Amino acid sequence: MAVQTHGAARAQSSAAGAADHSPQDIGRADFEARRGALSPAITRYFAETPYEGPRLAVDLSLVAEAYAELRSGLGAAEIFYAMKANPHPRVMARLRDAGAGFDVASRGEIARCLALGVAPERMSFGNTIKREADIAFAQASGVRLFAFDAEEELAKIARAAPGASVFCRLLVEKSDADWPLSRKFGCAPEMAERLCLRAQEMGLRPIGLAFHVGSQMRDPEGWREVVERAAQVWRRLALRGLPFELLNIGGGFPAKYADGALPMRSYAAAVTAMLRDALGEARPRIIAEPGRGLVADAGAIQSEVLLVSRKSDQDARRWVYLDIGKFGGLAEAEGEMIRYRVLTDRDGEPTGPCVLAGPTCDSADVLYERQPVALPLGLRAGDKVALPSAGAYTTSYASVWFNGLEPLQEVALDGDPTG
Repeated sequence: MAVQTHGAARAQSSAAGAADHSPQDIGRADFEARRGALSPAITRYFAETPYEGPRLAVDLSLVAEAYAELRSGLGAAEIFYAMKANPHPRVMARLRDAGAGFDVASRGEIARCLALGVAPERMSFGNTIKREADIAFAQASGVRLFAFDAEEELAKIARAAPGASVFCRLLVEKSDADWPLSRKFGCAPEMAERLCLRAQEMGLRPIGLAFHVGSQMRDPEGWREVVERAAQVWRRLALRGLPFELLNIGGGFPAKYADGALPMRSYAAAVTAMLRDALGEARPRIIAEPGRGLVADAGAIQSEVLLVSRKSDQDARRWVYLDIGKFGGLAEAEGEMIRYRVLTDRDGEPTGPCVLAGPTCDSADVLYERQPVALPLGLRAGDKVALPSAGAYTTSYASVWFNGLEPLQEVALDGDPTG
């Protein structure tokens, strides 16, 4: 495939104008220029590898740079990678070596971390909906940090992991994130206070609170309300004799999809300032659990056009069917909430509106119809396309064998951090 990198020219431009900036600023500008673009390593891989179906290529150098950028912006906060975003062993190993901990959601994720040599104290069992046998497995493996948002969950933890450290997840009722996580997770502040006191009665160690503003939060102000609410609960429980030591701020740091995003450091700096303002003299242990923000922009999917058609002679919109759709790894296109950019070898030619759809026999396998995608008029079956910023929630969402289609394949590449 000859789809060209859209990052090299911008990176060169950034470097050319960097004479008035510090080395740190130059590195940051270069990272932001290449973030969300096809890196040279991915471009070469797609060009040189015979096409045998959809595949995700992840540039590990960009994963490492995203971690360093977020780590710099969050200051003393610890980063626990939400491995559900992309559990590829080499992605995890790169983050492990950089110093990340891991947010785990199941026995399987704990086992994968252990197999990679991750120390159990560097894991947080952040799923609030756990099988009791899995809690026991985690406890036997050395994991000591567990999330909860319900009394029944507390009872399971107390039985299976007596004396464990626990933190309560707060409900985020209103979120402007592109992929909200409201309603299903967390509990109201007054219930959180009661449950934390109940945890103490059960012999557990209630050590803090957690929240998640929703995935792909593109407005830095989206953290403010929940940070202030968490601080209020924190202070009320301190007055009742329960001094906390941990605040888990979850994830939400966005990738650069079609709708764009600010520089990652902008979000980290905004959240850090909000925490400082809300907590005052309190200096708790801060944990962040980014997933998408660390890996999405480091990966791209290569796909093939299977068919270009119209539904009638009068229809101004073409239908473009790819060999990947919602069931092949693009589940986050549901409701058109996450909008991937589409790069083609014909970019620069005249374009027209297209409905983008997947290859399966399910009528729900339509990616973008409400907001059509502008694609080249010359696009034909057999043309290759690339979907940047696809390193998160693609392979982990792909179906195993729907319609007999092979699961999405993934390769991790050792990219050039200066490329």
